[in-house]
Formats: sequence, structure tokens, C-alpha cells
Amino acid sequence: MTRREMLKLTSIGATGMVIGASGLGSTMNALGYELQPSLDDNQSVKNKIAFYGRHQSGITSPLQGHIYFAALDVLVESKEELRQLFKLWTSLTVRLMNGEQIVEPSTNGHIPPTDTGEAMGIDASNLTITFGVGPSLFDNKNLNIQHLRPKELMDLPHFPKDQLDEAYNGGDICIQACANDPQIAFHAVRNLVRAANGKVRSKWSQSGFNAIPRDGSTPRNLFAFKDGTVNPAKNSEYNDSVWIQSGESKSWLVNGTYLVYRRIQMHLETWDRTSLHQQEATFGRYRESGAAFGKKDEFDDFNELEKDANGNYIVPETSHVHLARLAKQKILRRSFSYSSGIMSNTGAYDAGLLFISFQKHPQQFIDIQNSLGRNDKLNEYITHRGSAIFACFPGVEKGSYLGEALFTNL
Repeated sequence: MTRREMLKLTSIGATGMVIGASGLGSTMNALGYELQPSLDDNQSVKNKIAFYGRHQSGITSPLQGHIYFAALDVLVESKEELRQLFKLWTSLTVRLMNGEQIVEPSTNGHIPPTDTGEAMGIDASNLTITFGVGPSLFDNKNLNIQHLRPKELMDLPHFPKDQLDEAYNGGDICIQACANDPQIAFHAVRNLVRAANGKVRSKWSQSGFNAIPRDGSTPRNLFAFKDGTVNPAKNSEYNDSVWIQSGESKSWLVNGTYLVYRRIQMHLETWDRTSLHQQEATFGRYRESGAAFGKKDEFDDFNELEKDANGNYIVPETSHVHLARLAKQKILRRSFSYSSGIMSNTGAYDAGLLFISFQKHPQQFIDIQNSLGRNDKLNEYITHRGSAIFACFPGVEKGSYLGEALFTNL
């Protein structure tokens, strides 16, 4: 069915309405997508995470088993159209996180179902949906929002060993959907993008997974080492490292954060031929316990500059942990593994890490990456293929909508 045919069936064509700045909301209603700013979190739903709050979900929420991450470019031609789009996404996101279909099912069999339906019969699965905006959005002259761009919201610099593929870089908007069911995460992004038909264009996307230990301990990456050991754990640490405070950036970002995305291919075949001792020396940690060299427990603190009786660093000076620690920066890692088949030109696994970190200033990540530099022994086993950065809005209070503080500053 063509779009023209669908418009006729929903009477839009007959009434002469067009999708424009002032008509987007009513047009979306006619298509079946409803702007419902008063929707509530339904706390009675099984495996439900709240949508409303000071911060967006999917940042400090308990880590789920699956992710579907999408970067989009906008096609809207005005800031009002963009505002209406985020208002629509707000309503739809509340429903999705309640474990509901994106709209109430229609009895009109002459038009395609508005919800694609693959999530029917599955609970909310701890779905979280996180939205961010990239540097390129502010370069769009049609939107006239250049003056609202934080000076620190810049494309990440080139780092040693980067071999970036444009197919996995950048984007005007990101949608991160995480859930304990992969189909729930995919369904969320699929339907949000579908609802924005003609307003956004998919740029790239990537699915990922995590193995969450039953005891709630730190998950392991595909090299079998724990990932996220030194994450912030207290509210004060989140405020110091993750959440943007008043006066630290543009006012519309207070209680928001910056998301850094890196698609890192892990050369599993090479790693699997490396001895356990060399693997552990690469990280500077023991594989089994996750403890730093010279320590017993994963969370035992250590001094990266401490030396043994022979004057050698206990944690090797080319190890990932040693070099990262030298940067004196803290970030919140919320990464997932990925596996995207085989690379046809080499026959090697196209698999690795979807590195995702949250920090109140991009410089925190940049300092760590620069400290790793060319000296990081892990470089022998990884290649960075994708890179992006997004400013994540603060959370939404009931009656408000995603990014409202940005648009009210226009």
C-alpha cells in the first residue's frame, strides 16, 4: 500500500491535510499515533522500569541483557517539527516501557497495523529507551539551534589505531533501547522510527548482548574479562562524573549527560591463540577474579605506580588498566558485546564490544583514550571501527516531554 493510498483510507487526503510544522500532531493522530502527554508509568506491569524521573532511563538502570542502538539523521525542516516529533516519541515511549503496543489496536483491516506487533504477549522486559542528540543536529540551518550547541559537543578526535568506517559513525539523534528480551528492544526502535516516517532517516544501527551473571556480578566481554569494575556506585559519584550540574554546560542539559559510542572489533582468533598469562598482562587483571595484579578481589583498590622488589610495576605499564588509570578520570561504562557474522574478506569474526560510556563532559573519555594511546597492549587485539557522541537530555517529568528544556530555550 502506498502512502497516498493510506492517507486516503485515513481520510487525511480527503481533508487536504499535509504533514507540516503545525499539522504534525493531528496528522499523527489520524495515522494512529497519539500525542498523550498525561500518560502514566504503569507500575503494576511486570518487569517495568519507570520512564519519568530526573534522569533518562538506560543510564544508571540495572544492566539488561540486550541492546538495539540506532543513529538517525533528521529530515524535518523546522525546529517546531522537531519539537513535535519529540513530543510524539515521549507518548509512544511511555507506552512501550509499559509493555503496551505503541497504540491501541485498530479494527480497520484496510490499513497496515500501526504497531508492528512482534512484542505482543511479552512483558515490559525492563525496557529502557534513551534519547540523545549529536553535534550534526546543531549544524542544520533549518532548525536554527546553532546557538544552543554546547561548546564541548564536538565529534570525537582521531585516536591512535582508529580505523573508522563511515557506516558506523555519527548521527543527528540516537535511540538506545535496552531490554532483557532482544525482540522488545528491536520492536521499540523499529516502531519509534516508523512513527517518525518522513521526519528521520536511519543512518546506522547495531544490536548487542550481555551475559548477566546470576549473582549480579560484573558481566564479561568476549575476551572473558570483566567490564565495568570501576564504575561509579554512589549518587555522589554519579553527580561528580555522570550528571551535568547547573553551570557546567548549557542549561537544557542539566541532569543530562554525554553518551560516547565506540564500535570496537575484537580480534578473537588472535586472542584465542594468546596464553592466559599474556591475556592477563594485557589487561593488568586476573581473568578469573577480575582483581588487579597483586590483589585478590575485583574491587580491591590499587596503586598503578606501585613497584615490586625488582623495581618493576606490579600492574604492567603497557596494560590497559595501568594506562587508563593514569588519566585520573572516571566514567560510567555500560557496554554490550556484539556479533555480526563473518567478515567476508578475512573469514574472521565481525564481533567485539559496543563500548558505551556516560560522562558529564566528553573530555573525561578523551583523556582516558589519549592515555591508552599507542602504548596500550590491548591494541594488538582490537580495532575501533565506529564512533559517535550524543548529548542525552535530562529526564522527563509528567506533563513534559523529551528535550523540552532545549526547545523552550529556542
